[in-house]
Amino acid sequence: MQGGSSGIGYGLKYQARCISDVKADTDHSSFLTGTLSLKEENEVHLLRLSSGGTELICEGLFSHPNEIWDLSSCPFDQRIFSTVFSTGESYGAAIWQIPELYGQLNSPQLERIATLDAHVGKINCVLWWSSGRHDKLVSIDEENIFLWSLDCSNKNAQVQSKQSSGMLHYLSGGAWDPHDVNAVAATCESSVQFWDLRSMGKTNSIEHAHVRNVDYDTKKKHLLVTAADESGIHLWDLRMPKAPIQELPGHTHWTWAVCCNPEYDGFILSAGTDSTVNLWLVSTSNHDELPSESLVESPNQRANSLLNSYSDYEDSVYGLAWSSREPWIFASLSYDGRVVVESVKPFLSRK
Repeated sequence: MQGGSSGIGYGLKYQARCISDVKADTDHSSFLTGTLSLKEENEVHLLRLSSGGTELICEGLFSHPNEIWDLSSCPFDQRIFSTVFSTGESYGAAIWQIPELYGQLNSPQLERIATLDAHVGKINCVLWWSSGRHDKLVSIDEENIFLWSLDCSNKNAQVQSKQSSGMLHYLSGGAWDPHDVNAVAATCESSVQFWDLRSMGKTNSIEHAHVRNVDYDTKKKHLLVTAADESGIHLWDLRMPKAPIQELPGHTHWTWAVCCNPEYDGFILSAGTDSTVNLWLVSTSNHDELPSESLVESPNQRANSLLNSYSDYEDSVYGLAWSSREPWIFASLSYDGRVVVESVKPFLSRK
């Protein structure tokens, strides 16, 4: 099924790759997004969906010193977020705070709360634990995982522990298990590695090549979704990690991002370099029980999982974010700086 141009659009001035739901904003569906310009002064946009759901309003526009490669909003404070940025020669990561009176200031400046300055190589992402107030952060570069203690009131971040991924593994990203504050999944070129933050040791792995993105199912324990360059989307039961329990065909070019809905079981978004966002509905009802081979889906079931394809884009789609407040709403971001907000309400009756 092909989607039309029913989405609500908003244009950034420059190219962009990352967008984040502002989970701590309990009054609105809000999103943060940041630009990726090497020569111009980059920007962070705070966007809010109007109460009628018909318009994206820019609530705040802030200068950011470098091109933004990763951006995540703090799950328990709507004015705090993290970025990973590049000067063109080196990478850095920082925690920022939006000024309290940003709506009344002519040119509000972001306040840098802390710098995650222990990295040497390319930094891939900064992770917040999504399931509650937590004073720890995880950052991942190509060779190491760092656990940080963050003290926002004293504007300080300290490395609590660090571990190398090993000489043969170059890390590319990761996700923090919302069901277990001590568990992190990290992606590399040939596998997904699982880490225990208490011991900073690897606990397990999924041998699967070229995983671009990974997301935990927030409603179901043990369920993980991966997006791979060419082999598409896979659902894994972490109690049986040798083979996926379900496969989805992915995109016609590289599948770049996957995102599980925070409220509705089985609703998954995927985005790719084919300028398309796909909405999937997969069955997760049996996965609370111990898995068996019978859970692997047939090709016919895979075909029926695709609810809609949103093709109202002119460039690769790298950013996806569900709204935590209105979980039938999602925002997507294409590389040309176009934000589109869509509603999946028409498909909720399919469940």
